[in-house]
Amino acid sequence: MQHIQLSINPSNPCTGTTSVSVALLEQGLTVAHQAFTKQAFMLADAVSDAPCFSDYQQLDRLFPNAKFVYLDRPLDKWLPSMQMLLGRMLVHLDKDKGRFHPVMKRSFNHCFDIWQVEDVFDDSHLTACYLRHQQQVLDYFTERDDFIALDISVTGSFAALLQFIGLPKPNTTEFPQLSFPLLNMGRNVASWDEYKHPNKISANASGPDKRKFFDYRL
Repeated sequence: MQHIQLSINPSNPCTGTTSVSVALLEQGLTVAHQAFTKQAFMLADAVSDAPCFSDYQQLDRLFPNAKFVYLDRPLDKWLPSMQMLLGRMLVHLDKDKGRFHPVMKRSFNHCFDIWQVEDVFDDSHLTACYLRHQQQVLDYFTERDDFIALDISVTGSFAALLQFIGLPKPNTTEFPQLSFPLLNMGRNVASWDEYKHPNKISANASGPDKRKFFDYRL
């Protein structure tokens, strides 16, 4: 498999990032679901979650040949999914005591103000965050040919993604419906860590700069 230009996903969480990551792994790409070191970005053909949804402008400058894929999802489906995710993650996103990586905590705070608001689960707050982020992404990438917006539940979105990143359509015998795997549906949340594949890239991959992240600031 020829190494493609890095594909970066600036979408909100809970829009199908795990499904897309698994689909790209099955196409032979190296994929980092999250990337908290320089080396993770260097090794991955695609990065699909934190910190891409908060840092897409900085990453665009660092990787000028990258392609950006925004995953859209109807708000009525995204909202309960995001509330469920935050319910599981919020204690670990605590600014001082949370066990999650500092880059991940920063990304979530940047997009959802989790350290500033009293009720991060509030429907109106999360809706405003989603719409604000969506508009910022669409405005930033307007009229660019290295950007595509997809809803993975729409027929043909898988084929559109493969064409966009320069991969051939897979054999229809192996992929008869040519669609994304449906993961993280409802309360049956499949952990990325539970999915085993040799092309998975560790979010904390170490390289020449150890586990250092980029030195930009938001």
